[in-house]
Amino acid sequence: MNSHISSRFDADLRDVSTRVLEMGGLAEAQVVQAIYALTNFSGETAEQVLMIEERINQMEVEIDAELQRIIAMRQPTAVDLRLLIAVSKAIANLERVGDEAARIARTVVRLLQAGVSSRLRVPVGDLSFAANLATSQLRKSLDAFARLDTQQALEVLKQDDQLDQEFDGLLRKLITYMMEDPRTISASIDLVFVAKAIERVGDHAKNLAEAIIYVVKGEDVRHTPVDQVENVVR
Repeated sequence: MNSHISSRFDADLRDVSTRVLEMGGLAEAQVVQAIYALTNFSGETAEQVLMIEERINQMEVEIDAELQRIIAMRQPTAVDLRLLIAVSKAIANLERVGDEAARIARTVVRLLQAGVSSRLRVPVGDLSFAANLATSQLRKSLDAFARLDTQQALEVLKQDDQLDQEFDGLLRKLITYMMEDPRTISASIDLVFVAKAIERVGDHAKNLAEAIIYVVKGEDVRHTPVDQVENVVR
């Protein structure tokens, strides 16, 4: 590859990586807004989240098309091809983050329509805490992607168990809440699915972290215990 073609290829990689980070920032903001809509029972904010979902879906299509163009025209070597594969995985996970945020927003709309918001403030506060953990994980993964930082990606993997434990605790609280006030069973079941959506945001952040390690180290660490991933990252 001559220097002119190489510089164009590097520019293509930078551009597509920038688009991924832009998409990631939008997905993160969507989750934050969805949780705000839930904790404040804001139908207007929930509708805004649903509108953002369309933009995230469109960005996934656009970036995917750009990836196909780069691969066809530039014929990337191993390490660059790994980056492009990781980008493909990243946008798929970010699109799903947007889906989870939209799921939360639709739950808010449903709860408001049912008129049950005044009875749900305590469990909603617990969900907000879990959501903060999930968005923090996503933010760290995006930062690691921007710098191809395997150490930070590893930290995301190490902290994934904390979010899983929070999800388990939320389920126990919601079950207790339903037992104490059977009138809220239907709404509380909705909140179980919100809790699952939050957990899935954390899972997608973990997937992105694993993709970063794959790019840098050339090792697929999916379904690999964290202590073994540590050996790969060293």
